[in-house]
Formats: sequence, structure tokens, C-alpha cells
Amino acid sequence: MKNFLCLFILTYLILGCGSLPKSQESSLYKPLEPTISGRFTDIPIPGGFKLLQNESYSFFTDNVRVAVLKYSGRADAERVINFYKEQMPIYNWDLINIIEYGRRLLNFENEKESCIISIEPKKFSTKITISLGPKTAKKIEKPIK
Repeated sequence: MKNFLCLFILTYLILGCGSLPKSQESSLYKPLEPTISGRFTDIPIPGGFKLLQNESYSFFTDNVRVAVLKYSGRADAERVINFYKEQMPIYNWDLINIIEYGRRLLNFENEKESCIISIEPKKFSTKITISLGPKTAKKIEKPIK
């Protein structure tokens, strides 16, 4: 009887975990929506992500913006990457490159600024770090003769 009960529970767990409810299943593939609670109006934040106040800072004047803003949320890292690839061009940011090494770095630029978005998958969440600053002036080097 004990073996039968263990077999029944094991079968129930395997079959019960085999599929997600339709509402959760479809939300895994649904694009993330931008939220309006971001610090800057031209850098979108995925809906459901919360600012980590103690780990973030920003400084801006009329001419210069500098910030490191950290957010945490439950969306899958791949969805967050797709969110930024789709949303940043809407706000006049050009994707320069993507670097992958466990976490992902997306480098964007506009006329005056550089924005690096780090996306780090955690055990039960995803952490986003947005680093914003002025673009460095390109230095023209004379060739060595």
C-alpha cells in the first residue's frame, strides 16, 4: 500500500507539472510592455520591474545625464533582451552590439549619450542595470611613422 501511494503521488506530480495553465503559458511568450515609471522618459523599463533604490543613482543637469539604475523583475531574460531590442530604437537609440557571457550587455548610443543595459538572469528573477553617460569624444590619432 505504501508503494502504491508513493507511485500515485509521483505520477500526479509528473503529470501535474507537465503543463502550465493556458494563461501562464501564453504570458511566457507575450512581449513585455514598457512602463511609465522610469527615471528617464527616453529609456523604457519593462512593466513589472521595480527600481532597486539602494543600488541606484542618477545625476543630471541641462546638458549631462549620468546614471546607474538597477531594476529587478520576474520576466525571463530573453524576453527582457527582446524588449530592449524592440523598444530602444523607438526612443532614438541605436544598438551598437550585444555581448553575451552569462549576463548580456546591450550597448546603445544616440547623438550625445551611451547607454549600456546589463541583463542578468537570477534564480527566480532578472536583474537589469542601466548605465547612462555622455559619449566620449572620438580621438583622432596620427599614424606612427
